[in-house]
Amino acid sequence: MRRIRSEVDELAKFVEWVKQNIKGHERAEAQTFLDRLFRAFGHPGAIEAGARFEDPIKRLKGDKKSTSFADLVWRPRVLIEMKARGEQLRRHTNQAFEYWKYLVPNRPRWVILCNFDELWVYDFETEVEEPVDRITLAELPVRAEVLAFLKPELEKPVFGVNRVEVTRDAAARVAATFNSMTARGLSREVAQRFVLQCVMALFSEDLRLLPSEHFTRILQNSLGAKDPGRLAYLEIGDLFRQMNNSEPATSGPNKK
Repeated sequence: MRRIRSEVDELAKFVEWVKQNIKGHERAEAQTFLDRLFRAFGHPGAIEAGARFEDPIKRLKGDKKSTSFADLVWRPRVLIEMKARGEQLRRHTNQAFEYWKYLVPNRPRWVILCNFDELWVYDFETEVEEPVDRITLAELPVRAEVLAFLKPELEKPVFGVNRVEVTRDAAARVAATFNSMTARGLSREVAQRFVLQCVMALFSEDLRLLPSEHFTRILQNSLGAKDPGRLAYLEIGDLFRQMNNSEPATSGPNKK
């Protein structure tokens, strides 16, 4: 949990730094803003992560070739196009799509339009006209899952538009977990207590009582581990004990 809290803290510091230092000038401040954003997500910097500023994009205008420059391209993850503070982002959807269209091979999966105060996230493989999510800069520390693809280790983002699907899937999995536990001989009382704790953790994520997607990430990480049962036992047990403790966490998960 300490790692997740550190991420929230770093994003909160980034938001405050932007408030104090960035006036919102596209040309003068875009690269500084984006580099700080990458650092807040745990990178040494945007360039160190493998991103490129002012990446040239060769495209056709009529029968003539032209070259434009994208503010940031990090293949195959994201294209970010910055606009001045106060700029209406909807006016620039077509520009972002045109840039994305010509970024072949190894085209980025996601596209962000940002005016220093808002971030609109697009998945042009599924939807061209509308962003899959919109967040304000102030929301970033508690909605970091929207930009999870910016983390050093790629994580699948969770967008507001698919929260209903995610919730329905989670409910089905909770029911399956209960049935699996009782089928293995555990008492209904023990299985019920465990799944209720899981439901409470999921609700705590949605209400921001837990760091964004913390319980979900524990489950995902456990499934990908060499010994998933042991890792789940340690990390889920650690989380449930901490949730039952009125004192804030002072250390990371128990690794014994």
